[in-house]
Amino acid sequence: MESRTIEQFQGKTILITGATSFLSKLLVEKIFRIQPNVKKVYLLIRASDYNSARKRFTNEVMMSELFNSIREKMGSVYFCSLVEEKVFAISGDISQEDMGIINSQLRNEMYKEIDIIINSAATFDERYDIAMNVNVVGAMNVLKFAKNCTKVKMLLHVSTAYVCSKTTEIVREKPLVMGETFNENSYLDMDVERRVIANKLKELETQNATPKEVTTAMKELGIQRAKLHGWLYTYSFTKAMGEMILGHLKENLQLVIIRPTIITSTYKEPFPGWIEGVRTLDAFILAYGKGVLNFFYDSR
Repeated sequence: MESRTIEQFQGKTILITGATSFLSKLLVEKIFRIQPNVKKVYLLIRASDYNSARKRFTNEVMMSELFNSIREKMGSVYFCSLVEEKVFAISGDISQEDMGIINSQLRNEMYKEIDIIINSAATFDERYDIAMNVNVVGAMNVLKFAKNCTKVKMLLHVSTAYVCSKTTEIVREKPLVMGETFNENSYLDMDVERRVIANKLKELETQNATPKEVTTAMKELGIQRAKLHGWLYTYSFTKAMGEMILGHLKENLQLVIIRPTIITSTYKEPFPGWIEGVRTLDAFILAYGKGVLNFFYDSR
């Protein structure tokens, strides 16, 4: 499998969204470790301008200990020059039209060059309106961008295993169909969901709600709408809608959707145990290791 990856990525231009995320860092590291002969890697980073994007890339990606093994193998000077030559940090935001890439000349260059797009941008524990903009509208914006790329061979979209709802039974993975839900008494209309969001925001505005009150209300709304249609959380609900959008509008574009489960530390590559911060299950593992937590109850 790795030899095929090496072959497929050689000489290719790749666009990765959500470039400072945990998964994207691992992906960038792996690309340069097994196939440094890529032509170019565009990294879409939320930032105000090019300099800010480059600074975030340097501080949040390149300075990570994740890249230590490559530095040791290639030599720090050579690796830095390779990155300088082939990695282009782009300021942008998938929730915006054209993925927030304002420079039209740059966009046109990307349209001509890009072979592979990997969309790993997402928002997790977030209020409903923001989750909708990133996980649903954002997915649609990435798809629109991909359709403008004349050479694109594949759009790979990172979703989550939890789009398969709250069931604890074995679930056969299949594409989600536009409008389907896990509640027999409901139908999912994304235009309706966006109107619900707009109406709630307007209601909160008329009530002169504080920013904290707005955040709390919009988080509660997301959970309510998710449960109405058979999902547990806003994240899995909006990621499911993102999948539906992509599947419904992809036309002839080659689309690959991957659904990872809970992500913890690295298993083997580039070295065992790499992680940043405390994520998902890590809090429970840490608490168990310290003797604070003796058991964990799954309420599902």
